[in-house]
Amino acid sequence: MDHPNYITPAGYAVLRAEYDQLLGEERPRIVDVVSWAAGNGDRSENGDYIYGRKRLREIDRRLGWLSKRMQAAKVIDPARAPDKSRVWFGATVTIADPDDNQRMLTLIGDDEADASAGTIGWSAPIARALRGAAVGDTRRVTLPGGMCDYEVLAITYPD
Repeated sequence: MDHPNYITPAGYAVLRAEYDQLLGEERPRIVDVVSWAAGNGDRSENGDYIYGRKRLREIDRRLGWLSKRMQAAKVIDPARAPDKSRVWFGATVTIADPDDNQRMLTLIGDDEADASAGTIGWSAPIARALRGAAVGDTRRVTLPGGMCDYEVLAITYPD
């Protein structure tokens, strides 16, 4: 990776829970199904065997990805931000465009981002533009629709 995988403690817990669920519950269950299906004889037309093996490959691929992301993770608690007057990881920022349309965004890890919930990844273009901004600063962001200027109206961090 060319940059650290910043993540909040809650985001890391979600990755860890998915890893534990896949490794401790779903994979052993699928292994049992595949073992049972393999014991039934002809494997070439055995749906349980074929689809079970396919699901095992999917689970193993996901476990590998989760493992790499967790190893590269740098857990940062936004409540412990040293400078809460500027936009850094974990900040909730209220911004306004030139038409005075306001948006509230929270900058979190890329693995836990959900734009529909107002959380964006740390490496998203708008997040990169907002890094280090203070209230009253204007930042220019290159978006797919063109350039847009945003003014920072408020910055908050969790307690």
